[in-house]
Amino acid sequence: LFSEDIKLPNPGLVIIDEEQRFGVKHKERLRRFRSEINVLTLSATPIPRTLYMALAGARDLSTIFSAPSQRLPVETVVCEGGDAVIECAINRELARGGQVFYLHNRVQTIQSVKAKLEAKFPDVRFGVAHGQLDEESLENVMSEFLDGNIDVLICTTIIESGLDVPNANTIIIERADRFGLAELYQLRGRVGRWKRQAYAWLLVPRGELMTDDGHKRIAAIRRYTHLGAGFKLALRDLEIRGAGNLLGQEQSGHLKAVGFELYCQLLRQEVARLQGRKVEFLPEVEIEIDFIGMAHEVPEGLLPCSVPPEYIPSARLRVGAYRRMACMVSDEEIEAFTDEMLDRFGRLPHQLLNMLEMVRLRIAAARRGFVRVLVVRDVCSIYGADGRLRRFADGTQPTLHSKNTLEWKLREIIEIIRALP
Repeated sequence: LFSEDIKLPNPGLVIIDEEQRFGVKHKERLRRFRSEINVLTLSATPIPRTLYMALAGARDLSTIFSAPSQRLPVETVVCEGGDAVIECAINRELARGGQVFYLHNRVQTIQSVKAKLEAKFPDVRFGVAHGQLDEESLENVMSEFLDGNIDVLICTTIIESGLDVPNANTIIIERADRFGLAELYQLRGRVGRWKRQAYAWLLVPRGELMTDDGHKRIAAIRRYTHLGAGFKLALRDLEIRGAGNLLGQEQSGHLKAVGFELYCQLLRQEVARLQGRKVEFLPEVEIEIDFIGMAHEVPEGLLPCSVPPEYIPSARLRVGAYRRMACMVSDEEIEAFTDEMLDRFGRLPHQLLNMLEMVRLRIAAARRGFVRVLVVRDVCSIYGADGRLRRFADGTQPTLHSKNTLEWKLREIIEIIRALP
């Protein structure tokens, strides 16, 4: 399909499996067939640019977290490489009748590694597989391994995807710090494809310094070992490498010129415009309210505003609720959010109700062009974008009169904001 002489008459759908193995140049070339073409990409660990485009709304995203029946997480061990570690890993797997992948990603020295291991394990059957073998030799080696006639397969990253060997449940990866997160995840996925516990031994150099990114990748692959962790690893890869340019072939880059938040806003706005939707962004408003002396409910002067863990136990769902409230631009969105929370989790706690009132206050101030709301005791100091203090038409400064609960005081502040000229 990447050849220049391939001409498709009327393509409508392109399905890209193992998306992380294709470069941007290759994937973009598929679009030359037609100006508008539907593309479905499949990957356990999408590359940062693709993932970011999905998170930003430029692409639709679906995730599958359910693992196959009886599948167990692969136990991941990170340690300094050494003969003792390698012997332990191989003996442990062979003792239970299993097979081993030994990954040495250098074709020039792979035969010397085989000779070294054969000297240590004279009774073990070894095989070698790499991309420079001719087709027949490679097929023979893989067939022997699948049939159980080879105990340890010494190989390169040629095994990264597409292999399913249920009896191979230990993988040893030399210089794991040199691999990307997606590669490490895919390689770890070559084992544990049965109901038997699998092990991934990630060997790092003894006495050598690793790069900062290498440390981050190793820490991430060791942390995310649960089933379905590929999505979290891809998010971490996005943090480490950066999203890169959405248009063009570059895979990494910085957004110092405009800042990340502004860049995200501009991107969402442009995507919405191309999709025929309207996305509104309100300016930031600084809100500071000191309730000391105003009510006995908050003697410290701090208004309890949060999504309590006892109301929404899932940390992921709580973060999602905070994110939605931060993006709200209308009272209608607040009402819809309130109805949804009531339906999903029951009666809203007072901390969440307070937070929604603060969101309503922020929206009201932003729509009137106010940039700062400062309330100390009963006096409201509200400033416009010009830095001037806003007063009523008669020249008086707004003052709170409500002696009721804090919720009523928040509502009174909102009414004052709406009434100011």
